Amino acid sequence: MARADRQAAVEEIVELFNVADGAVLTDYRGLTVKELQDLRRSLGADANYAVVKNTLAKIAANQVGISGFDDLLVGPTAIAFINGDVVEAAKGLRDFAKANPALIIKGGVLDGNILDAKEIAKLADLESREVLLGKLAGALLASLSQAVYLFNAPLSQAARLAGALEAKATEDPSILAGGAGTPAPTEEAPAAAEETTEETPDTEVADEAPEAAAESTDA
Repeated sequence: MARADRQAAVEEIVELFNVADGAVLTDYRGLTVKELQDLRRSLGADANYAVVKNTLAKIAANQVGISGFDDLLVGPTAIAFINGDVVEAAKGLRDFAKANPALIIKGGVLDGNILDAKEIAKLADLESREVLLGKLAGALLASLSQAVYLFNAPLSQAARLAGALEAKATEDPSILAGGAGTPAPTEEAPAAAEETTEETPDTEVADEAPEAAAESTDA
């Protein structure tokens, strides 16, 4: 390979690493051209399955800051560069490998961390992003329902109190005027009347005083 072509190939792999959310390395030895095409179709538009030269892949990995790839870059290598749900792509590779044992998953990289074949298998066993989002949405809806119940409970109590107040005001309108209804008679009222009656003679005495003074003057 000419040096210019070599540099261009490295730059292409670097770009694939930079835009990918994750990458899975495989050994495709024994797969036919048709099987490779079927694998690419099964991964869909979210993954770019590319056959690479190990030496060029090592250079590209070093340029993007990925270390520890050397042990995985042995034998024929094709890398699935995943642009989307890494779990879903791992499931696709696992299922294809079950149907086509010639495909061997070597390992991969996710968030800059090197994963071995067992870790990729564990990744494939996880629930997909869509399923997790669905569960999260369900949990949020349940929380919102509980919140709505908590907010509505005091309001319903307030509504019941308002209804009771309205019924009471219908029976006794003075409540709405700021009063507390017609007060009941108390035992102190008669006592007040008695005090008024006892003071009446004093008033008569006061009225008779001027007459007495007049009689005295005439004498």
